[in-house]
Amino acid sequence: MTSERHRPPFVADEKTQLLGWLQLQRDIIGYKCEGLSHEDAHRVVVPTSPLMTVAGIVSHLRWVEHTWFQIAFLGDDPTGSPAFSTKTEDLDFMVEGHELDMLLKMYRRECDAANRVIAASDLDDIGKYDGFPAGHASLRWIMMHMLEETARHAGQLDIIRELLDGEKGYY
Repeated sequence: MTSERHRPPFVADEKTQLLGWLQLQRDIIGYKCEGLSHEDAHRVVVPTSPLMTVAGIVSHLRWVEHTWFQIAFLGDDPTGSPAFSTKTEDLDFMVEGHELDMLLKMYRRECDAANRVIAASDLDDIGKYDGFPAGHASLRWIMMHMLEETARHAGQLDIIRELLDGEKGYY
């Protein structure tokens, strides 16, 4: 595992630091995926959580980036988002047969789209989606939530990766 990851600057404005910490967690997600085979990316190592695979977590994170920045904050149409599926719970984790490289590309595209939203908005701007109460959260709240969400899943990937092949490393 060799990709570069950087902490945000020690002294900067709030948005720069929030985005810096969020980006570090996103980069750790990619780092934890480096060198995995298709089989390992889809291997279940926690028997009580059969959807908790490396590939499943990457897919889930792609969709939460989309849900929070595109739908909740910008007010985009949720049609097609597994987060709004009424038929199947945890649909965003169901990625059997999908290549990890493609899932990572889709995740990075969503992160890039979210970064454009962040750059064009103020931290006090409010979401525009009426479909759930958090659809009117501030950008600051959404960024803090995404930092927490991504860091939690990075920790899960850390354990999953160690169980898969013994690889360890934070950053």
